[in-house]
Amino acid sequence: GSITTADGSALVKLGNTTVICGVKAELAAPAVDSANKGYIVPNVELPSLCAERFRSGPPGEEAQAASQFIADVIENSQMIVKEDLCIANGKLAWVLYCDIICLDYDGNLLDASVFALLAALKNVQLPLVTINEESGLSEVNLKQKNPLIIRKHPVATSFAIFDDTLLIVDPTAEEEDLATGTVTIVTDEEGRLCSVHKPGGSPLTGAKLQDCITRAITRHKEVKKLIDKVIKSITPK
Repeated sequence: GSITTADGSALVKLGNTTVICGVKAELAAPAVDSANKGYIVPNVELPSLCAERFRSGPPGEEAQAASQFIADVIENSQMIVKEDLCIANGKLAWVLYCDIICLDYDGNLLDASVFALLAALKNVQLPLVTINEESGLSEVNLKQKNPLIIRKHPVATSFAIFDDTLLIVDPTAEEEDLATGTVTIVTDEEGRLCSVHKPGGSPLTGAKLQDCITRAITRHKEVKKLIDKVIKSITPK
């Protein structure tokens, strides 16, 4: 709840990497081919203020790749089922704009972005919306707000690979630059694999990958515990 103008937000610090996520909800008509679904639009921004390597202007390759990765995680993990965002079939649905902005970049952007997204979505409160039968117009009740239905809690764990012999969890920017490859594993609370993201680099043996998955499952429990603790502390009694 760090951004008061957003419907839900979260600030995440992983080492020196700092990411903030704000979720803005708007009403729109659902697409014709999916009349019972809403939309989730994630966007990762890497402004020039977060590190020297980024330039201001249109989103660079890294920001676009991160946005696509977040979109894949949302889709694969089914953390939010798009049918839950539908208010009236074929008439009205929620659009969630999830803006993830990096304030300070020191490596491991993907983990921080997934944490921030999950925490921000858990912080979202949407007003009750009904459609008036007679006029056909939507009526918004701001006094009655409900949290989003989060069905799964995906958590990402990134590893820097050094020639397939050494793996470092949660790499810094320097470690990422020196690494021969990176891999990001996304798991949910049931220990199921939601996504494996490995953009090129040196290969990984099956045994090493299995080792990464085991570590990712352990880390998921720690992160989930932390998010729950923070949410509990800000929930009004």
